[in-house]
Amino acid sequence: MHAVLEYTFRDDHLTARLPYRAEHLSYAWAAVDRGEMILGGAAGDGPFTGLMIFTGEDPIALASAHAAADPYVVNRVATAWRVLPWATVVGHDAADPVRP
Repeated sequence: MHAVLEYTFRDDHLTARLPYRAEHLSYAWAAVDRGEMILGGAAGDGPFTGLMIFTGEDPIALASAHAAADPYVVNRVATAWRVLPWATVVGHDAADPVRP
């Protein structure tokens, strides 16, 4: 099982994020270095959605804890977030690979 953390950003997030961007990126890279986050970034052509993929023993708890302390959430650059369980079955890093 993986987890997808999704952020909804405020309309002016491209400017609102500037004071917090370095801290947000350092925070995210620390999660990668701990082996908790696989990927993260913005999706879409605008308005953007933030997406991060978590792994580990309890990826839902990891993603939830990450969001609760992320500088973008704490400083309201992200106006909402949610964690979705993701049952990965295809790919080299799938949690439960299924082949025909």
